[in-house]
Amino acid sequence: MSALPPIAELAAGSSDALTGALAVLFEPSPTLAAHLTPQVSARLQHTPVATYAALVDAALAAIAAWDDAPKARFIAGHPRIGEVKHLSALSAREQAAAATPPAVLARLRHLNACYEQRYPGLIYITFVNGRSRTAIMYEMEDVLGLERSLSATEPEVSSLAAVEVGGQEWRGELERAVQDVGRIAKSRLASLGVQ
Repeated sequence: MSALPPIAELAAGSSDALTGALAVLFEPSPTLAAHLTPQVSARLQHTPVATYAALVDAALAAIAAWDDAPKARFIAGHPRIGEVKHLSALSAREQAAAATPPAVLARLRHLNACYEQRYPGLIYITFVNGRSRTAIMYEMEDVLGLERSLSATEPEVSSLAAVEVGGQEWRGELERAVQDVGRIAKSRLASLGVQ
């Protein structure tokens, strides 16, 4: 059974139902409830959707029109890579916590701190799609230009220079993260057996 109500119920239903459905697909956050739900609800009044995939597309179109700050707050609603507590059921399944060695989890915590030092105001989001946390660790090291390691302390976080918030590199990471959030949402539809 799906964690999502029939799509027809969202167009005519309450904003609570829409917020709940969007939270399943995108992760709950204050930005989702305060900004995304009202914008998607307004779109549904003018252009109803027949599928959840179309709802995800409508949500992504709304997000695309946002300024950088709400986009960054929105992606921050997703858990950090490697977190094992306070995950939604779908995030836990996507990140496959049980099979990850403790050294990889420690490295991921450190890489998250490094990423957040380099890209102030952003958290690292990626479409996991069944990849191991070790593979994601390597991906994060590549994004940060770091050598392969299992160190939970090297390089020193403060040694990483921050990119300019709102600059080209920072915005590129923000847009990549938003695209991956969309890919995650569509993958969740497939895992829930919903179109």
